[in-house]
Amino acid sequence: MDKKDTQIDTQETVISIKDLKKSFGPLNVLNGVNLEIKKGENVAVLGRSGTGKSVLIKIISGLLKPDSGLVKVFGQEVDKISEKELQELRLKIGFSFQNSALYDSMSVRENLKFPLVRNKRDLNDKEVNEAIESVLNDVGLPQTINQMPSELSGGQKKRIGIARTLILKPEIMLYDEPTSGLDPITCIELNNLILKVQKEYRTSSIIITHDLTCAKITGNKVAILNEGKFLKIGGFEEVFSSHDTYIKTFYDYNFTENNKIYER
Repeated sequence: MDKKDTQIDTQETVISIKDLKKSFGPLNVLNGVNLEIKKGENVAVLGRSGTGKSVLIKIISGLLKPDSGLVKVFGQEVDKISEKELQELRLKIGFSFQNSALYDSMSVRENLKFPLVRNKRDLNDKEVNEAIESVLNDVGLPQTINQMPSELSGGQKKRIGIARTLILKPEIMLYDEPTSGLDPITCIELNNLILKVQKEYRTSSIIITHDLTCAKITGNKVAILNEGKFLKIGGFEEVFSSHDTYIKTFYDYNFTENNKIYER
């Protein structure tokens, strides 16, 4: 990985959200969300389906506009900046989609090359190939370079999807259900990769997940979203020591006798 030697100012706020609201017709999805993410920090956002988790990260990346409230990324109000400024901002934001979003007709090499040459036109062929090989090594899959997506496992597809995002060296990562549909061992590998990316790429991240093990391992903080608002934000133990009925039910659903939580 291309490690950065500069010290991180962990007090710097990279994402600031205040009283964010978003509705779709009569459905209030976000109803006064407040959140701050510091540089180098991972925040796991937890909640049931339909609670607005994915809507939140789409607003952060400018894919959706808020109805009201303030959303700042690197000090810029996302819904107020020009289209050119938004495109420049998005180059600093990596989006890891739930379904990996790889192009089926392209090899792994071509999938990684596509965003690189589209956004960094000054690179020569040698530099492009070195970047592809480097990022594949970072996600532990150098052997897949000439494979097609159809030849990859679910976990490999997710890691290649992350590699395709990392090739542009983003400062923020937005993960949408990174462990969804994966077996327990592959989940552990994905969780470890998220931590590796945080440490070596110096990223700040939002991790959207239903998976409490993922949240505990990868998140410096967790935030519980319910009925359009965060019920509680803090460390894992702090949040889940709450007597709130929703939080306790969410925890109990995840951790039955057949589930095990893995320490970070």
